[in-house]
Amino acid sequence: MSSLEERDMGVAAPGSSTSGLGVVAVGAALEAVAGVAAMQEEVAIRRDGPETDPDEPPKKRCTNGHLMCAGCFIHLLADSRLKEEQATCPNCRCEISKNLCCRNLAVEKAVSELPADCPFCLKQFPRSTLERHQKEECQDRCVCHTGVNCLTCTRPYLVTLCKYKRIGCPWQGPFHELPAHEGECSHPNKTGAELMGVLGEMDQSHRRDMQLYNSIFGLLCYEKIGFTEVQFRPYRTDDFITRLYYETPRFTVLNQTWVLKARVNDSERNPNLSCKRTLSFQLLLKSKVNSPLECSFLLLKGPYDDVRIKPVIHHHAFSNDTNETEYVLLPISDSVECNKLLAAKNINLRLFIFQIQK
Repeated sequence: MSSLEERDMGVAAPGSSTSGLGVVAVGAALEAVAGVAAMQEEVAIRRDGPETDPDEPPKKRCTNGHLMCAGCFIHLLADSRLKEEQATCPNCRCEISKNLCCRNLAVEKAVSELPADCPFCLKQFPRSTLERHQKEECQDRCVCHTGVNCLTCTRPYLVTLCKYKRIGCPWQGPFHELPAHEGECSHPNKTGAELMGVLGEMDQSHRRDMQLYNSIFGLLCYEKIGFTEVQFRPYRTDDFITRLYYETPRFTVLNQTWVLKARVNDSERNPNLSCKRTLSFQLLLKSKVNSPLECSFLLLKGPYDDVRIKPVIHHHAFSNDTNETEYVLLPISDSVECNKLLAAKNINLRLFIFQIQK
């Protein structure tokens, strides 16, 4: 498989409201972004620093100074892996990677002063002030029924919800209409009998959430528990139309030898043509056993990774005849998180295995 140890590319810090990516020719960038008079020569700025983790968030530049945002850059790297091609700049076809990279602070500062639309009120503000506006000032901003702003809430809503949603109020609307609605909301005046149905449905949802966490606590009481960090490495099948798959080296947990495999979009023929991307995995027992080995297992993110994985517990009785599980989805939140994993040279996760005692 072709390596992605290529030349560098530059970008502003992803996740910031000022993210205009790229280590650029400074003269050209300031002329285009800040309105400075054109310079005769383009000068590329590069900050050389200590070697960084290849899987940390990208800060990229093309060697010719072309700009690219973090999301597009990660998607580009993921596509190159799926198609078994060298990642190249879409403007000049220069080779790019995320190993040798830096950010252009001059362009990032200039971009921070450019106008950007508030997603709630649709008015324009400088990027440097947009986050404060969204969190504290916008009258059309979204808050959940706990009163926490949606930008920081772990379970954001697309619209503002009434604080009485927890007892069944279906109202949705902009923030500036919330006080008037809550003042006349009828749900606080409903009888206990009327609220019992709503509360019953909420209790069922809560029980489902608690069942997962109680199951995890129950697994922690088992006598035999093992965990390890696993590293999925990319490979290609030998088919006429090759497919990308991932496999870990053999590792030992609970005195047994195991291997993990993973595939993209459940081995879809051309996953590079899909906007929605998923990873599924299976666990294989490589050791020979004298009796069935019943286990529970789950995959979580690695110690230094930022991918969001919601834990899901899987069960399987391993034997010499049934030594591999079915492929199950890696419970990542969305395709953006999947692209983060695909763009990395290797996928690093943590595996827990719990042996069920008879």
